Amino acid sequence: MIDKFSHIRAVFVIVALVFTVKLFHIQVFDDNYRKTADNNIIRTIVKYPLRGMIYDKNGKLIVRNRPVFDLMFSSRELDVKDTTQFCEFFNIDREYLRTKLEEAKKRRGQPVALVKQLSVLDFARIEDRLNEFPGIYIQEKTLRDYPQNSMANIIGYVKEVDKDFLDSEQGKGYRQGDLVGKSGLERQYEPVLKGKKGVSFVMTNVRGIQKGKFQNGNFDTLPQVGKDLYTGIELDLQKYGEKLMQNKKGAIVAIDPSTGEILTMISAPSYDPNLLTGEGKKASQNFLELIRDPSKPLFNRAIQAAYPPGSTLKTVMALTGLDNKALDTITTIFSCDKSLVGCHNHVSPLNVFGSIQHSCNPFYFKALRKIILTGKSSDQREDTRIGLQAWHDKLGEFGLGHKTGVDLPFEKNGLIPSPAYYDKNYYIKEWRLPNVYSIGIGQGEVLVTPVQLATQASAIANRGWYYTPHLVKQIGDSTLQYDKQVVDIDKAYFDYIARAMSQIYTASLAKHPDIVICGKTGTAQNPHGEDHSVFMAFAPLDNPKVAISVYVENAGFGGSWAAPIASLMIEKYLKGEIDQKRVWLENYVLAGDFMNVQ
Repeated sequence: MIDKFSHIRAVFVIVALVFTVKLFHIQVFDDNYRKTADNNIIRTIVKYPLRGMIYDKNGKLIVRNRPVFDLMFSSRELDVKDTTQFCEFFNIDREYLRTKLEEAKKRRGQPVALVKQLSVLDFARIEDRLNEFPGIYIQEKTLRDYPQNSMANIIGYVKEVDKDFLDSEQGKGYRQGDLVGKSGLERQYEPVLKGKKGVSFVMTNVRGIQKGKFQNGNFDTLPQVGKDLYTGIELDLQKYGEKLMQNKKGAIVAIDPSTGEILTMISAPSYDPNLLTGEGKKASQNFLELIRDPSKPLFNRAIQAAYPPGSTLKTVMALTGLDNKALDTITTIFSCDKSLVGCHNHVSPLNVFGSIQHSCNPFYFKALRKIILTGKSSDQREDTRIGLQAWHDKLGEFGLGHKTGVDLPFEKNGLIPSPAYYDKNYYIKEWRLPNVYSIGIGQGEVLVTPVQLATQASAIANRGWYYTPHLVKQIGDSTLQYDKQVVDIDKAYFDYIARAMSQIYTASLAKHPDIVICGKTGTAQNPHGEDHSVFMAFAPLDNPKVAISVYVENAGFGGSWAAPIASLMIEKYLKGEIDQKRVWLENYVLAGDFMNVQ
């Protein structure tokens, strides 16, 4: 019995010994199993979607995509046998390669870009030999391309995400190497433009060569293309305005008053948006140069620059006074008393209609007093506070003193001062109406942005209403709806002021023989140098098709430069071309150079 169990134990010992020897041989001497494991590496390849494209009002392409290729690797796959050959082939130096290898080790197998954003031509040069370099694979992506070389401050630019962005709330869902909109429409509509990434799982061998789809691609997902944006921009008008604003600083904003669609938005000087595509040294250097440029081409003056409106504010001053019965169209007559404030020579006295025609400053010094001092309190200082607050609120109905809601990031509020503002900021603690008279002629603390001034023009053009100004009217197949804003003033008063604007004497260079242009000049005082030239207008008088604001920095009187620019823009939009009889005016504007004027 004992011998029987001894034989059984011996058998078990022999079997165990055989298995032990076999396992030892497999683990130490035979690498077939290791090779088999290596041959079953599953690589995850992100499939980047095409970013949505952007079109103008007539379907012309403004922004498109162009393919680029990143050369990727991970520390566990890359096998550099000949460093010199490797560096020469990929046009990199040894120090750069060493840095990338260290980065890959820190990322513990996560893919790292060896070379970013190869063009189609550069990729074609190396494609056939990539299998000579185990572990290198291709990540296909797209970059933005701007075929019009225009509208940089509208479109904005995209940039590779950085660590701060990835760590932020907005960075959720992004990963290193992704692109994100940083300004303009690219930033504003990032969630719909970016699309959704897909993923592909592939089998590779030890040399990094793909062997096929993992599980026949059952776990792959396709990328979802970003949605296209359709804007109200008139590309030809935009380019014409940019031409007129060459060698000038300032802004033009033109709006279709019936819809609120922005037809053109120009910030001058501007730049070629293609300068900021890509992540190479050239794009970074271009960005630094643009930031350092003293003319601030990256600064969107159309929505971010807050200027005094000057005499363009007199239109809403008159409407506010007529609305609260401080003024009336028949009996209100003021003389042009230049002891109150300077004014140009014109007929005197004037009624409200004439005050708009001739842009009389003393008229609006006197009008402000009647508008603000309502008699609702026996204490004049308290009465001033009540009236000023009502004035502030009424101007807010025109879109002044707060963001218009235009669909671009970084819009500024402008400023329509309230009693609370003066309490907090004015250098005279017990301020009174005589301390703030200049607001009646659009000076002092009053500030507006060009898009706000164009919105004001739209409100007058429509006789008391306007839509929120906007660039994008459709996303993919979905038409967007925007709010209609109403100014609570009798339509008859708007008709009265519109007719006065159609007969102004201060903008002879704005007049057109075939188009009734209703405008108001402004000369915005600039404490840092020459005054700014301002013009606000709409056309035609009846059933208006366009409302516009123009600022030309350091150019002086509004009728000299801003007015003719607005007139040419209106003609270009309504007529399609500039009449030969007005080419002299176009040449006059093109010759204007205020870049070095302070």
